[in-house]
Amino acid sequence: MLSAAMVQEIITSPQNQFVQEVRALLNQPKARRKLEAFAAEGARLVEDGLRSGARARYVLVRAAHAPRVESALSPRPDNLPILYVEDRLFDSLADTVTSQGVLGVFDLPEWQLPDALNFALILDQLRDPGNLGSILRSAEAAGAQAALLSPGTTDAFAPKVVRAGMGAHFRLPILNLDWELMAVVLTGLNVYHADMDGELSCWEADFRAPCALLIGGEAEGISPAATKLVTRSVRIPMAGGNESLNAAVSAGILLFEALRQRSEGKNL
Repeated sequence: MLSAAMVQEIITSPQNQFVQEVRALLNQPKARRKLEAFAAEGARLVEDGLRSGARARYVLVRAAHAPRVESALSPRPDNLPILYVEDRLFDSLADTVTSQGVLGVFDLPEWQLPDALNFALILDQLRDPGNLGSILRSAEAAGAQAALLSPGTTDAFAPKVVRAGMGAHFRLPILNLDWELMAVVLTGLNVYHADMDGELSCWEADFRAPCALLIGGEAEGISPAATKLVTRSVRIPMAGGNESLNAAVSAGILLFEALRQRSEGKNL
């Protein structure tokens, strides 16, 4: 249990090195790459990270924090620095409107692709952080082995993406690949591009064979480089009058259709 008696010192200066580092990690992709770290805000995210075995560098805790923070920190290793921050200073860092008062800094994971890749997600030109995080969350839940991000996709470890991912960043391999390496990685996989005018209904596509689902951004679709990898395009049948679906919704439907097909005869 955390208690006031355990607090040795409360950080009050915005010039404190940890405060400055966290501010940079929350606001600058360049800082995340340079420091090879990212920040995760909120009790559930910090707890997920600690339980996953991800390497935590330190945790900032608001001096007046929510009770949920105590249980969130229970799986922490004994040597993990817990740093207390004055309320207003912590609030100036927080990326959420109503913060629970806890923010963890973790190493950027060094994921490796599985030896036999047979179910992957490719994200190309995704710009919206909330959509990207939601898609990563769905991919992890549907059992995708990896999420492969093209050079034109937003930073997967930006705070809004991490928050929307709801812990997927600690469990799903997320790799940034250039197109040349992407082509090598996808050798032997059918690449299905989600397209409202797709040649094949997603209910007819065979997602049981080794495959990758390619999701493009809502504004620009997929890039010319991505089109070279496409095996077939698939559409999601719709009964209403809308022409298309949100990228996160489309990805979720296709991911779970793939899971349905791959799970036939299994008890999930």
